[in-house]
Amino acid sequence: MANTPLFAGLVFDENGKLAESAFIGSELAYVVDDDGFKRHIPAEQIDRAVLSQFAEMMKGSEDLLSKETAKMLGQDDPFSQAMIQNQLKNIEQQFDLILKTGLPEDMRAYLGMMGFKIVINYHGEIVRVEQPGSASDEDE
Repeated sequence: MANTPLFAGLVFDENGKLAESAFIGSELAYVVDDDGFKRHIPAEQIDRAVLSQFAEMMKGSEDLLSKETAKMLGQDDPFSQAMIQNQLKNIEQQFDLILKTGLPEDMRAYLGMMGFKIVINYHGEIVRVEQPGSASDEDE
């Protein structure tokens, strides 16, 4: 099991303050400072919601994503593409494994440098997910 939440270092409160991470017993949590009161929000709740948003964005693009991923991996053959496409179509089934193993630290650092940010409120609800290269509400 990972010893930090999946998106540790990328989760902020509505005031722009980084949410810390901690354990509540054996459960990982994001800690949000609510005027001195530390609110502990189960990390899995936030992490699964963000992963679900990613999965929803990929729906319908599995063919293109599998071709490009296979090219990036140097496995540009029909069998590799089909295997990747199948995994993308069933991405929800991969969530448990992703939550268990976590993201590599360098990947989290890269996401942070690129401007990826998850904003939550004190109740643990996702207010917004800021993604590099995506249009903001003002741009639409």
